[in-house]
Amino acid sequence: MMQTLATDIRNVVCCCIAFGAALSVQAQQATVFSFLRYNQTARVAAMGGAGTALLDEPGSLFQNPAAIRTMQERSITATFMKHVLDINSGVLGYVDHIEGIGTIGIGIIGTSFGTFERSTTTGDRMGTFGASDVALGVSYANSVDSNITYGVTLKFISSTLDDMQSTGVAVDAGVHYRLPDKRSNVGLSIMHLGTQLSTYDGTRDRLPVDVRLGINHRLRGLPLLMNVSLNHLADDANDLAARFLSFSVGGELYLGKYIQLRAGYDNGSRNLSGVNVATQLSGLSFGVGIITSFVTLDYALSSLGTAASIHRASIRIRP
Repeated sequence: MMQTLATDIRNVVCCCIAFGAALSVQAQQATVFSFLRYNQTARVAAMGGAGTALLDEPGSLFQNPAAIRTMQERSITATFMKHVLDINSGVLGYVDHIEGIGTIGIGIIGTSFGTFERSTTTGDRMGTFGASDVALGVSYANSVDSNITYGVTLKFISSTLDDMQSTGVAVDAGVHYRLPDKRSNVGLSIMHLGTQLSTYDGTRDRLPVDVRLGINHRLRGLPLLMNVSLNHLADDANDLAARFLSFSVGGELYLGKYIQLRAGYDNGSRNLSGVNVATQLSGLSFGVGIITSFVTLDYALSSLGTAASIHRASIRIRP
């Protein structure tokens, strides 16, 4: 049994890595619509962003559309994110199963950067202006068999700065495999593969294509779900080893039926924090979930070092 399980894991992981690597050579790290990468539900954020292979998680709308097929029932979810300064983000999602068709999802993510003062080169004030980002996606997922699901998302993206606007369209795609032991899962997703429809100033950039590979396993004898995810595999890197430095690990501990404690680490976030972070908490995250049959409440705190922290609060309703 253990040999068969190990073989299944090895085969799936090898296929996922080969698939992701083949696509990643076509992608480069970009700056346009970069907000698409960092919108997560509180549950996923509390585990360092390691959510690519999660089961029954509405945040899969934004990390792996194939996994929405694993959701047990219709769900509505909303997340509020408090960033630094006046930057705030929100996530809305709806997932439902339609008999004979598959699973349908709708996701909306948005970021407001607050209000800025407009001034001349001499310092004279000329009012204010704002900036915001928004994306609307429609997802579809279905099953190949009892263990394998697939999903795709088509989304429209808009970024506004003052009176300028850039728009684009993108596709997400993913696969999810539940191993026969029913305790382990593997997920692979390719996100934000698309193009700009309009630009700010005529300069066209690639979208922030993101290839993710995730694995999780629920331990025997201990109510703990362990998650590992390789993120941003399509980004430019100096060598093969550097390509795998953007990883996340996280755990979810079940305290009875209604309480879940979570913790995680995002190495990619820590690397972006700059120098002298060894004694800081950059990249670490913590959270808690309260689960009932009708509603789930989640909270997460993600550290960016001594400079700032990001707070997230999510609610999931099962109507």
